[in-house]
Amino acid sequence: MAVHIRLARHGSKKSPFYRVVVADQRSPRDGRFIENLGTFDPTAREPVLDVNRDRLQFWQARGAKPTHTVAQLIKKLPVVEG
Repeated sequence: MAVHIRLARHGSKKSPFYRVVVADQRSPRDGRFIENLGTFDPTAREPVLDVNRDRLQFWQARGAKPTHTVAQLIKKLPVVEG
């Protein structure tokens, strides 16, 4: 089972809000997930990524790979511990 760290879209039309989740790669984008790691709100004045760093490191140590988008967000945006 390949596990990925990816974004799941929530919010209303033209007002996106994302959750950073750990999911089986075969699951649909907004479908079943294993664990919710945090949130990402791109509509805020300054987009903020709020992630539980301990759980992120836990899953990465067990082979979960972040998608390209999540990897860029973790690298670029200030992370608020949540």
